[in-house]
Amino acid sequence: MSSGFRLPLVLDGASVSALVVGGGSVAARKVATLREGGASVRVRAPVVVAELATRAEHDDDLLIERRSYDGAAIGDAMLVIAATDDHALNARIADDARRQHRLVLVADEPSLGSCIMPAVHRSGELLVAVATGGVPGASVRVRDELARRLDTRYATAIRDLARLRQRLLRAQDRAGWHSAARALIADDFCESVETGAFSERLAEWQ
Repeated sequence: MSSGFRLPLVLDGASVSALVVGGGSVAARKVATLREGGASVRVRAPVVVAELATRAEHDDDLLIERRSYDGAAIGDAMLVIAATDDHALNARIADDARRQHRLVLVADEPSLGSCIMPAVHRSGELLVAVATGGVPGASVRVRDELARRLDTRYATAIRDLARLRQRLLRAQDRAGWHSAARALIADDFCESVETGAFSERLAEWQ
């Protein structure tokens, strides 16, 4: 992946089909992240760790193919993840994926891929992703610091905002929603959430 400009996107996980090549602990972590986001996943590897095997037994959207990689394995996968312990094989997987115009992530050398997985914090509908230019340890540290602040108070506030927005738009009161948004998502939004003032303001729009 180029070290130049990066384009952050949030995908609808249910629309993503992914192939993870590799059956070790790195592959297991990638699979866990993909499934948490709602993606359907195929794992291609002759041998997989117990964690993957156990997960697949209870997850209909996780399929394990216990055989070696070949180019046909990509199939209809939108996203391909090369997570084997063989650098040359990972590079080959990346080449195959690029030729088939698929997104590809290479676990041991991100520069060979077209995308990366950032460190993610989820709290309800709040999703925060952190990328630090190929230094995953730094991404995790920054993510964890943000997570300490962006706790369930934010999840509740965003949930309540979404409900208010839906109610007003269903009533075709777009002007009402714009007024509410200006009042509730002002410059001091974060402060109001953390002090509890947000819920008091929100009550005025119920």
